[in-house]
Amino acid sequence: MVEINEFADRAAIARLSKRLALPRLERGWVWLAGAGPGDPGLVTALGLAAIAEADVILHDALVNDALLSLARPGAQLIYAGKRAGRKSCKQTDISRTLVSLARKKLRVLRLKGGDPLVFGRGAEEALTLARAQIPFRIVPGVTAGIGGPAYAGIPLTHRDTNHSVTFITGHGADGKLPKLDWSAIAKSSPALVIYMGRKYAGEIAAKLVKAGRAPDEPVALLANASFQNQTVSETTLGGLGAVASRETAPSIIVIGEIVRLRAGMDWLGAMAGRVLEPEPLGARALKDVS
Repeated sequence: MVEINEFADRAAIARLSKRLALPRLERGWVWLAGAGPGDPGLVTALGLAAIAEADVILHDALVNDALLSLARPGAQLIYAGKRAGRKSCKQTDISRTLVSLARKKLRVLRLKGGDPLVFGRGAEEALTLARAQIPFRIVPGVTAGIGGPAYAGIPLTHRDTNHSVTFITGHGADGKLPKLDWSAIAKSSPALVIYMGRKYAGEIAAKLVKAGRAPDEPVALLANASFQNQTVSETTLGGLGAVASRETAPSIIVIGEIVRLRAGMDWLGAMAGRVLEPEPLGARALKDVS
């Protein structure tokens, strides 16, 4: 019965692809696609079609297994994830594998968590393919820095809190905290979203406070963003280090007044019985004049 259901699923994807006139993943091509941050429903239609058509899928650690189950019979699934603190695939090996598989005239899908070009090293893979004269397509995905806060009920922009947002990586290619101008970052935007920063959260917070951010500024630590086991820990910039030290899962850090809006926008919490506050910013909120 499972095989029949899986066949029906792939047939439905094929009908959807035809209805939307989506391009096909051709032999000898590599598609660099984003799978979204966790919830399989956040994959794009084009990404879904590629999963069902590929001969081989090189996937990251955070790609939802439900998506991989849609691979066609006989498709090869190759783990190509990189996780901090664990033995990981080397980027050069991944890129070379993509070239090798494409030269065998296989339909190759590189499936990455989130978006392939947002702190995902998809650009390095694309340039390797370009040097090898391998045709490729880039399929954007919902990046964790957008999907995670949305599933936590935190808007990245709101006219009462901020008109800009800055995305930062807290994990450099050498595994250490990047040597960024933290003073400039502290002043760059009212809202900061930090990827892969859990390990250095305390150090990041200290640098931001030293540069002028308030230690009582609202912060949210989003673990397993958009997965069913997502957790959200609300704290302050001064308390971030202690909260982060108790977490072990991949996390996104959101800093700024936008975190306060979660009290009125935690839609997942509301489904579980939380009573939302319609005026989370209190008297400071602008009123809709329309």
